[in-house]
Amino acid sequence: MTEFSIRHRIAAALLASLLCAFIILRLPVLAEERAKPPDDLHSLLEKSLSVVEIDKEIARIQQEKDALLLTMTETEKQLAAQELAIDGKRKQAGDVLRAYYMGERDMLYLSLLTTDSWTNFFTLLDYIDIIISQDKHTLNAYIGQYRDLQDRYATLEGKQAKLVAMEEKLNLQRERVLALESQLEGELAGRSDSDRIRLLIEQLTGFWESAGLKEVRDYFGALSKSMGKLPEWIQDNKDLMEIKGLQYTIRVPEDKLNEFLREQDERFNDFSFQFEDDTITAYGKRDNIEISISGHYSLVQEPRNGLLFHVDELLFNGFMLPDTTRKSLEDEFDLGFYPGLITSFLKAKSVEIKDGELIIKLSVTL
Repeated sequence: MTEFSIRHRIAAALLASLLCAFIILRLPVLAEERAKPPDDLHSLLEKSLSVVEIDKEIARIQQEKDALLLTMTETEKQLAAQELAIDGKRKQAGDVLRAYYMGERDMLYLSLLTTDSWTNFFTLLDYIDIIISQDKHTLNAYIGQYRDLQDRYATLEGKQAKLVAMEEKLNLQRERVLALESQLEGELAGRSDSDRIRLLIEQLTGFWESAGLKEVRDYFGALSKSMGKLPEWIQDNKDLMEIKGLQYTIRVPEDKLNEFLREQDERFNDFSFQFEDDTITAYGKRDNIEISISGHYSLVQEPRNGLLFHVDELLFNGFMLPDTTRKSLEDEFDLGFYPGLITSFLKAKSVEIKDGELIIKLSVTL
């Protein structure tokens, strides 16, 4: 057993002991306060986890915002420098256009008609060609720089719009966390056992950050790696695929999926998937850590055709984690299924979960 695993067990045992002690000491108080719901402690601890996780999302957005502001500042500097550089080209381009508009170049062509020798004629023709080429180069250089400047402004406007959206998201998360903190403080303020609950909150959030989050990330990482091998496994298990003309149907029973996952990673020996009502639920327990993941697949076309997995619910030791945690894990770990990895001409059409099977319908694209 590793030192890290031993620390997990000690922390979990300590938390369990504190919970037991709390319940024993709390029984007389509960008898006096029957108006309180029996799950009030669970709700308080769950809110404390949400505060921790939403704080992380606030820090992440703030970091992303700061990085965006730096790139915007750099872009603005480049635009200012380019506007100075283009001024000279703008004047040159104006002079060229003015010359044509005022007929100054017409004199060159008239001189061809009045020349008295073929030698002078071809000399003038070469001279005119040089002037026109130079005029064209001047205009093209200005047009190129002007368009590049427009593109840079468009990029800056896109960044500004992104910054506004990011600011709104940041404010929303700040409001959420402030509301949760206010609820927590309000509920704790009216309790005689608030110090004990604060200690439990500290133990739970500490255990989550030191052990729970790592375990959840490890499972998601293992799932992502395994799902990348699923198309190849389906190819090797032809009985899972039905073919009717140009229509393909893949049927993966939950016991087969569990068997596949356990072949990929031994940690799935303590983890199992269940299919029901268009929902996939995965549950596992190891080293006093229980994890439950529920979600569904949706059909996507971009950036490539496939089935994208969405985490609808994530529980750690029975405590529900907020949407920010689910979204962060979704973004970091791809649990999708991409038929094009089976063969390039297959495209997903639909997905459903029925009678304990994951059913994926595919079509052939030529």
